[in-house]
Amino acid sequence: MMWTNTLTNQSTELIRLSQGQHHDPFSLLGLHTHANGVQVRVLLPFAVEVKLLNPETPMKQVPQTDIFEVTLSPGSINTDAPYQIEWRDSNHQTHRFYDPYWFSPVISDYDLHLFSEGTHHQSYQFLGAKTITHEGIEGVIFSVWAPNAERVSVVGDFNMWNGRCHPMRSRGNTGIWELFIPELKSGELYKYEIRQRDTGHILVKTDPYARAYERRPGTASRITAPSQFTWNDQEWMDQRAKRQWLQEPMSVYEVHLASWRHYEDKEFANYRDLAHDLIA
Repeated sequence: MMWTNTLTNQSTELIRLSQGQHHDPFSLLGLHTHANGVQVRVLLPFAVEVKLLNPETPMKQVPQTDIFEVTLSPGSINTDAPYQIEWRDSNHQTHRFYDPYWFSPVISDYDLHLFSEGTHHQSYQFLGAKTITHEGIEGVIFSVWAPNAERVSVVGDFNMWNGRCHPMRSRGNTGIWELFIPELKSGELYKYEIRQRDTGHILVKTDPYARAYERRPGTASRITAPSQFTWNDQEWMDQRAKRQWLQEPMSVYEVHLASWRHYEDKEFANYRDLAHDLIA
């Protein structure tokens, strides 16, 4: 009876995960070692056929869900290396990817600690979307603060804006959610789909820490590559370091560029156009 109850409880959890209502996708998806072997699970709402690669093994769909799983004998898969999944959609198109739910967290416990106590002065360095190499694989790390969410997902063109495809990892009571998606490239549009904990309402939000956005009237955030700009202000920086500039008075000037100057031949001028008039 206890074994039956365990199976029933797990089936309920898998159904909740498939429906986009589970707060901890990493507890069910990815690679898990059990007494009877190694189990791999993936959530693929658009798949009709799925198989694990290396070793190449068909995966079976869990009833009432879009989850596919396979159990392997111990030692038949290298649990210390990322593995790939291949799947076919209803249009007979084949897709291959590294499983995001194999990878370990990216944001350090130290950063989370400082952020939680309100003393992190550079949270922009880990929040938002950044292209990185994580555990030997290039991809994008997404992170967002959503303390009242039951579930947060990354959505974009790469998953047909479906919030069930890429649910994020909750970093405990910090309110931060993160997910590393392997092989995703800069230039992709994305948002966060948030399921509210108390009401179950679904919200789709732009990333407040995004480094770029699509052109209006669109509101999606855009993944960007690291800046390749070469700074040439070392002389000025050296002079500043010699001054007690934190104790000196300063003047702050503010201007709303779009309303300050409007050119007839352009809807809005860019920074280089405005610089000639503004600096003068």
